[in-house]
Amino acid sequence: MRRALLLLAALIGVAAITLWLLRLGGTVEIRAGDFWIGLPVPVAAALLALGFILLHGALRLWAWSRGVPGRMGLRRAARRRADGDLAITRALIALGAGTAPRALEETRRARTLLGDTPQTLLLAAEAEKLAGKEDAAGAIFKKLSEDSGARFLGLRGLLRQAMQREDWPEAQRLAREAEAAQPGAAWLREERRLLAERTRDWREALALCPPDGPRAAFALAAAAAEPDASKAAELEKQAVAADAKFAPAALAQAARLMAAGSQRRARSVLEAAWNAAPHPDLGAAWIEAVPAPLARVKAVEDLTHRNPTHPEARLLMARVALAAGLTGRARSELDGLVHSGAADRRAFLLLAELERAEHGDSAEGRAAEAAWLREAANAAGAPRWRCDACGAEHGAWKPDCAGCGGMGRIGWSRS
Repeated sequence: MRRALLLLAALIGVAAITLWLLRLGGTVEIRAGDFWIGLPVPVAAALLALGFILLHGALRLWAWSRGVPGRMGLRRAARRRADGDLAITRALIALGAGTAPRALEETRRARTLLGDTPQTLLLAAEAEKLAGKEDAAGAIFKKLSEDSGARFLGLRGLLRQAMQREDWPEAQRLAREAEAAQPGAAWLREERRLLAERTRDWREALALCPPDGPRAAFALAAAAAEPDASKAAELEKQAVAADAKFAPAALAQAARLMAAGSQRRARSVLEAAWNAAPHPDLGAAWIEAVPAPLARVKAVEDLTHRNPTHPEARLLMARVALAAGLTGRARSELDGLVHSGAADRRAFLLLAELERAEHGDSAEGRAAEAAWLREAANAAGAPRWRCDACGAEHGAWKPDCAGCGGMGRIGWSRS
């Protein structure tokens, strides 16, 4: 509607001008020597307008003809771009489907149509990897890493390849370069953590360990590998703080304090760890510095006064009482353990030993001992250090599992 009104106004204006020129009258004369042209003013104005229109049309036609090659080039580029995008889509589908030959074909077509862009190079490298051509993929990743805008993508691919072939020095170098190219990348942090674990770089593993990861295990492993005593002691403190129930950390810290002459602090560490999670190694370390058998009974009472009915507390008390000749005390602890239903093979073996101590080599003693030994054969086994990933048993705690190579997976468990 608005355009119709504007057109109507323009027509009215032209008609008004035309009427005005007709009323104006007069003649327009053009002389050139003997040549003379005389035109009425309205006719001259009409011819001038017509000339302007023709000139404008000619100029527009000339400009359009000059732009024909450019427009044809743009159309060709648009077709190449569309074909290239289609090739990229087909390459992604082939990669997702695991069809290596089709992926290689489509990525080559995409590179031909679009050139070596970061997208086409990355797809080409992944297609080469899918086809098992690691060298070709590595060459493309290297080329990608030379692009300042896509450097991280190339380094990421090279890092994955280095870790796959277990070239740890090269992987560490590439990880440092990737960190510089893209600081704080979540994927890179995880790869650096795996790399630290594979290379047994426990300090790095601890620094990259998530809050819910085995921080205590990594801190203790780092302390064991640390040549500086003060730094090792600090790492042991970190291990204890990370997991108060982790007995190896408390044992390591207590041993270091004991060696430094801080016996009271060492015993405080052992007691705190025992109260958090009683463990036979903690009990053994607690009574190690107490040579007298009767004094050991008192020492165990001091240690277990907060949890005297815990199975480990009963076993420890029964063992030291039996060694001190307090067979009644030992039997009381073991009977309580059996009646609680928490007795394992260790308790029944101690009962068999108790029968020998009380009855000697008598028929009654041998019969009672044999009965307890039969119970021990059928009882649950004692807790052991086991890998929670593969179930492999270990005689002592270690930061890594010899069975499956898992890091920080070994824990104290019955099964």
